Amino acid sequence: MNSLKQLIPYLVRYKGTLYFGLFTVVVSNIFTVATPWFIGKAVDELKSGLESGLLSHTDLLWYAGLVVGFAVIAGVMLFLTRQTIIVVSRKIEYDLRNDFLAHIQKLPLSYFQNTPTGDLMAHATNDISAVRNVVGPGIMYPADTLMTLSMSLVLMFVKDWQLTLLALIPMPFVSYAVYYLGKVIHEKFKDRQEMYSVLTTKAQENLSGARVVKAYVREEYEIEQFRKVSWEYFKKNLVLAKAQSIMWPLMFILVGLSIIITIYIGGLKVIHGEMTIGTLTAFMTYLSLLIWPMIAFGWVTNMWQQGSASMKRLAKIFETVPAIQNNDETDHSITSLEGEIEFKQVNFAHESAPSGTLHNIDLKIPKGTTLAIVGYTGSGKSSLVNLIPRLYDITNGQLLIDGIDIRKIPVEVLRKHIGYVPQETFLFSDSIAENIRYGYDDATRELIHEAAEISQIAKDVADFPQGFETMLGERGITLSGGQKQRTSIARAILRKPKILILDDALSAVDTYTEETILQRLKGVMKGRTSIIIAHRISTVKEADNIIVLNDGKIVEQGNHDSLVLLNGIYAGLYKKQLLERELESL
Repeated sequence: MNSLKQLIPYLVRYKGTLYFGLFTVVVSNIFTVATPWFIGKAVDELKSGLESGLLSHTDLLWYAGLVVGFAVIAGVMLFLTRQTIIVVSRKIEYDLRNDFLAHIQKLPLSYFQNTPTGDLMAHATNDISAVRNVVGPGIMYPADTLMTLSMSLVLMFVKDWQLTLLALIPMPFVSYAVYYLGKVIHEKFKDRQEMYSVLTTKAQENLSGARVVKAYVREEYEIEQFRKVSWEYFKKNLVLAKAQSIMWPLMFILVGLSIIITIYIGGLKVIHGEMTIGTLTAFMTYLSLLIWPMIAFGWVTNMWQQGSASMKRLAKIFETVPAIQNNDETDHSITSLEGEIEFKQVNFAHESAPSGTLHNIDLKIPKGTTLAIVGYTGSGKSSLVNLIPRLYDITNGQLLIDGIDIRKIPVEVLRKHIGYVPQETFLFSDSIAENIRYGYDDATRELIHEAAEISQIAKDVADFPQGFETMLGERGITLSGGQKQRTSIARAILRKPKILILDDALSAVDTYTEETILQRLKGVMKGRTSIIIAHRISTVKEADNIIVLNDGKIVEQGNHDSLVLLNGIYAGLYKKQLLERELESL
C-alpha cells in the first residue's frame, strides 16, 4: 500500500471538494442511522396503540413522514457525495494520465527501445483506471461504511449491549478472511495486468505490421499466436475471478451468522419480556445496515489491492529519472545557436551493449558547411548524429555546439534549432499540412507550400483530391516510402533550423528527385549546417567534407575527389555503385 502514498499530492489538489464530500457522507449517515431508531419506536407505539385502541391515522402519518423525510435527506446527501468524491476521482484520473504521458515524453530514446509499446498502453489504460477506483469508490465507500458501522454499533449498544456483542462474534473472522484473500487478489491482479501488457503488445504489433503479415501470408499464424496469448489472459482473469468470487459468499455467510444469532437470542428476550418487539425490529434493521459495510469492506479491500498493484507499476515509471534533461550545469541564458559542431575524443556506448559504438571521434563541422557520413551498415552513423540533438548522451569526451558544451545548452533550445529527419520516417494520423507544420505551429500556408516545393512533395500533393488537407493513415500508411521521406524533409526544413540532419532520408526517392532536392536545399541551408547520412555516393559527393565510419571510428575523411584517390572504403563503395549503374543501363 506504500505505493498509494504517491496519490497524496493529487488528493491535496482537490482537498476542498473532498472535505465537502466527506461532510455529505456524515450527514447522509446521520439520517440513515436515525431511521431504524424511529422505526423501532413506531412499532412499539403501534403495538401499544393497538392494545389500548388509541392508535390514530395522524400517528401513522407522522412516523411514515419521518421515515420518508429522513430517507430523502439521506438520498440527497448521497447524491452530493457522488458528485464530489466520484467527480474528483475522474479529475485525478485525468491529471494522472496527463502526468504519465508528460513524464513518458521526457524519457530518453533508449527507454522506448527497451519497453514494449503495449506495456505502456496497459499502464495508460487499465492501471490508471484501477488507481481511479482507489481515489473514487475507494475513498467514498470506506468513509460511508465506517460511519454507518460506528453509528449503528453505538446505537445497538444503547439498545442491548449483550446482544450486540453476541451478534459481532463472526466479525473478526470477516477481517481475517478479507486480509488473507486481499493478499491473494493483489498477486493475481498483478499477474493479470502483466499478461494484459503482453496482449496489448501483441495486438499493437499485428495492427502496425498488417502489411508485412499479409505480404508473407501469415494471417493464420498471427491469429493462432494471438489466440494463445488471449487464452493466457483469459486464464489469468479466471484465476483472479475465482479469488474474488470466494470473498462475497464468505461475507454473506459470516453476516448471515450474525443475523441468526440476533433472531434467536433477540427472540428469546422478547418472549421473556426483556426486550420489546420494536427494539428487536430496530436491532434487526441496524444489523441489516451492517451487511453492506461488511461486504463493502471486502470489496474496497479488493479494490485497494488492485489499485496498489497498478500504482506500483505506474510508480516504477514515474520514478524513472530522465537521463537527458536540464540540470544545474544548464545555462538558461543561451537562447539561440549558430550551428558550429565539434566532437572531441567522443566515445559512446548503448546501455547494456557488450562494446562501445563510437570510439575517439574527433570532428569539427564549421557553421554553414555540409558534412556527409558514409560507411557500412552498423558502423555507427545514426548513433553519431543522434548525439547532436541529445537523443543519446556521449559516454565520455566532449561535444560542443558553438564552442559550448552540449550539456550546458537547454535541451529545448538545442532541439529547437535542429531539423531532424530520422532513418525511420514517422508521420501522424493527421493531414499532410499538419504533418509538415508539426514543430512549427505558427507556420502559414505559404511557408508549408514553400517547404513542400523544396522537398519535392508538392507535386504529389497536387494530385491528391484534398491536396494538403488529405488525411494520412496510421504512420502515414497511405503514402509511399519516398513520399513519407519527402514529407518529413519538408517538416524539418520548415523550421529553418541552424542544423539540418538527414539520416538516410533520401534512400526511397529516385536519383533525379534526389538531385533536385539537394539543389533546392543548398539555397535553403546557405549559412546553416547540414549533416547528411547516405549509402548512395551521388547523395554526398557535393558535400564540403565527407567522413567514412567503420566499427565506430573515422577511418577516412576529405572531399569526394580526395577520397576516391585514397582508394579505401569510400572509393570501393563508389566504384561498386558506378558498376551497378552501368549494369542497370544495359
